[in-house]
Amino acid sequence: MQEPSVIMFFLHIAGAAALLIWAVRLVRTGVERAFAVQLRLWLRRSAKNRALAAFTGTTSAMLLQSSTAVAILVSNFVSAKTIGIAGGLAILLGADVGSALVAQVLLVRAEFLVPLLLLAGTAMFLRAEERKLRQTGRILIGLGLIFVSLDMIRAATAPMMDSDNVVHVLQYLGRDTLTAFAIGAIFAWLVHSSVAAVLLFVTLVMQGVMPVTAAASMVLGANLGGAMIAYALTLSASINARRMIVSNLVLRGGGAALLLVCLTFFVSSLDWLGSTGMRQVINLHLVFNLGLALIAVPFAPLIARIAETLMTAPADPVEGLGRISALDPTALGTPERALSCASRELIRMGETVEQMLRSVISIYDKWDDTTAAAIQSQDKAVRRMHHETKLYLAKLNRGALEEEASQRSMDLSTSAANLEAASDIIARKMVGLAKHLNSGGVAFSTQGWEEICDFHDRVLANTQLALDVIITQNPETARELVAAKERVRAVETLLQQQHLGRLQKGMVESIETSNIHQDTLRALKQANAFVAMIAHPILSDTGDLLSSRLTDEPATEG
Repeated sequence: MQEPSVIMFFLHIAGAAALLIWAVRLVRTGVERAFAVQLRLWLRRSAKNRALAAFTGTTSAMLLQSSTAVAILVSNFVSAKTIGIAGGLAILLGADVGSALVAQVLLVRAEFLVPLLLLAGTAMFLRAEERKLRQTGRILIGLGLIFVSLDMIRAATAPMMDSDNVVHVLQYLGRDTLTAFAIGAIFAWLVHSSVAAVLLFVTLVMQGVMPVTAAASMVLGANLGGAMIAYALTLSASINARRMIVSNLVLRGGGAALLLVCLTFFVSSLDWLGSTGMRQVINLHLVFNLGLALIAVPFAPLIARIAETLMTAPADPVEGLGRISALDPTALGTPERALSCASRELIRMGETVEQMLRSVISIYDKWDDTTAAAIQSQDKAVRRMHHETKLYLAKLNRGALEEEASQRSMDLSTSAANLEAASDIIARKMVGLAKHLNSGGVAFSTQGWEEICDFHDRVLANTQLALDVIITQNPETARELVAAKERVRAVETLLQQQHLGRLQKGMVESIETSNIHQDTLRALKQANAFVAMIAHPILSDTGDLLSSRLTDEPATEG
């Protein structure tokens, strides 16, 4: 190739790869926005049975087109102790299989699919009023763009075989499988998608550009890189979540490295995996992940116990360091900086409330004095942050602020008060109810406990959404949060009715725990209402709040 051709080649490849990465993300975000609640409930409920957990992980990864997204969701449940390490690991192993199946599906070529997906997706996204239909349109657009990007890669790589230099480099990678393995792992890590990486490598083989041995090594490396993504994204997670993620990393990454050694020294051909190079490489990816799941899922409890033995909880931070407040007094002379400091403190408050809410459900199932004391301590920290933020903003308002800065200061103060109110409900009401449940020696009915766990998870998801609103100030996310509050209200009413129905049937467990059950649902609804109010200032500015009945509610009602 001449120099300009080389530049254009890399430009086309880079553009096609970027479109592929973005399209995969487009599908994932569409599924998360439309079906996040159903996915979370499905994943948590399935963890009681390892085979079902693996199947759920497979299906969820196919929907999200990402085993990493499944890993992040499951790590939240393991941190809250609503899923055990073994059940979570089974889901992750199944998710790895789902990720491999996605690559198989996306390599199907049908000329009519692209225009059909783009046309239907665009029409649904632009015209549909219902949120799920709009997000379904987003998913279809993403799928269409994945096929477009793969066609772009095929077109861009077609002239590569005319370049002697390119052929020599790729032939070298076919001989140096360790380097190819490392490149595959690094590339999957950089693009944060093992699906996108595998699709790229397999497409290069399909074009006759890359040797099968090089592509097979890169695909195995992509498995290591894909597992590393979840590892890096959960560095600050709880020790149980880390044990699960590390176990999956060792199994998937170590298994890929072991298989690479076997293929390099003991297997001369991959013809048994398919008639073409493309089929051999993509089938190797599926067979590896499927085989790993079949071997490891039955031993998930043993692997979890080994992880618990080898990975001990980190020591507590040195108490003398204390908590460093984001409220910088020297910034009060610069309103913009001061408001930024207050926003950072508000985010810290929100993260603390989320942690409290995540932890409180575990003491309903099994009382733990340490966890209860930690929640009470976090509540004190939230109250202190609220008090300090309120005084900080009051000092700021003593100066001559412009109208926009003054309104922003008032909004931050109100949001801090709402987070403090949510914290109080968790620490005072919910901890008290959990203690009463356990001291009374009674337990919820199976259905009642599932309803409370499901409702808790819905509120937890909304709390995480509220943190997104604080950080991004995105009106669309704010609208989603307020709409979620209305759904929580409707679900709470339905659950109260179902509970009364069990009482009428004379179910002993429901009668014994009736008040605790109903008060817990109300407490969660109230906490959700306070958290959702964080969206109100943004929607007031856009005028969206005027069309909602939320504007007519007093702040103290759920």
